[in-house]
Amino acid sequence: MTDRPALLIRNAQILLPDGTFLQGDVWIDGDRIHRVAPEIDATDVGEIAREIDATGLTLLPGAIDPQVHFREPGLEYKEDLRTASHACAKGGVTSFLEMPNTKPLTTTQATLQDKLDRAASKCVVNYGFFIGATAEGLPDLLTANPVCGIKIFMGSMHGDLLVDEEPVLDRLFGMGQDPDRPGHGRLIAVHAENQARIRQRREQFAGITDPAIHSQIQDNQAALEATQLALKLSRKHRRRLHILHMSTGDEAILMRQEKPAWVTCEVTPQHLLLDVGAYETIGTFAQMNPPLRSPEDCAILWQALLDGVIDFIATDHAPHTLEEKAQPYPNSPSGMPGVQTSLPLMLTQAAQGRCTVAQVMQWMSSNVARGFGIPNKGAIAPGLDADLVLVDLKTYRPVLREEMLSKCGWSPFEGWNLTGWPVYTIVGGQVAYEQGQINEAARGRALTFEPAT
Repeated sequence: MTDRPALLIRNAQILLPDGTFLQGDVWIDGDRIHRVAPEIDATDVGEIAREIDATGLTLLPGAIDPQVHFREPGLEYKEDLRTASHACAKGGVTSFLEMPNTKPLTTTQATLQDKLDRAASKCVVNYGFFIGATAEGLPDLLTANPVCGIKIFMGSMHGDLLVDEEPVLDRLFGMGQDPDRPGHGRLIAVHAENQARIRQRREQFAGITDPAIHSQIQDNQAALEATQLALKLSRKHRRRLHILHMSTGDEAILMRQEKPAWVTCEVTPQHLLLDVGAYETIGTFAQMNPPLRSPEDCAILWQALLDGVIDFIATDHAPHTLEEKAQPYPNSPSGMPGVQTSLPLMLTQAAQGRCTVAQVMQWMSSNVARGFGIPNKGAIAPGLDADLVLVDLKTYRPVLREEMLSKCGWSPFEGWNLTGWPVYTIVGGQVAYEQGQINEAARGRALTFEPAT
């Protein structure tokens, strides 16, 4: 607990851990949830910092985004930890896990600590960081702390972070791993694309400036081959593996057939809700790695998500400026922002009957907390951290460029009419976002990660 005064949320539709809803109140004492009940007497609470009347709103656990690129240090002109965390808060994301491809690369305890110090000074939501693998297999891969996992770029990368040769990958998967304890070692998360195939196809399609060719250059086969290799190495070493931003139906079918208990995978809203047809309407703003796929791929990914084959939803928030994205292909960079829109996008799918609100929060909160060993998060229950979001599931509003808080200032979903927009976002018992305004004084905390058991 902290010395923060209590916060009382009244009259909310509360999502309970079993997936049912309770119309009632939540008493937050310091940074933890103290009580959840149909009605809480204010006289029982004592000193109250404030009461929030949540009539007409739904209270959900804060979303945890397990894959973002927030660009700091080194690329702050695209995004920084302050602006990105503001976009998180406005989008109902109360915790994020950030990737190592910054400048300098996050490959040592020193560069990790620099990020932690930066985040502590400016993030209004909670934060965690991956450490990046290089071919050298630096010793900090296994000792840097706190770390949510080791990121390996098998493709779509250049420089020291590209690790695309099987003997090197095999050595990295085996580092510090006891094969008699399946899934026990430090998690490895992979960007799974076959870089050799991408190089060959880039030469094959050279000179084509239609951005839709991007999905042919980095095709389904490039993704499937890399995912097959990662799965093979995970089985060999019995290493805890997470497949990032899975994009193809082929991979989903593979996972349905062959996924071990210690392997997880994720999908982005983009790969569920956009397909190759988006190139015709938004051009290079639809360009990302791995690329958008066919409507058939989207359908197979959706079914795998509903069936529990895919475990999490992540945004792969990877912002570039409007000027950069406006360059003609292939000079345009790959990546798009997502933290501010991911929760409303998915809650809109629930409103349309494609899934349930409880399923959305499993994919975006509870499963992520469990999969990465993040204690005390992912549900609304006494004793858990007070990371919460109050959303309006009755009102629809469009995605507007001028309302985006990411420094890049755009969204691939501009014009989409969504429900489930956050009205309040609470981080560790603090109101970090309220009805359009960020609380600049709010501060998140460094996440901790429990080892697999």
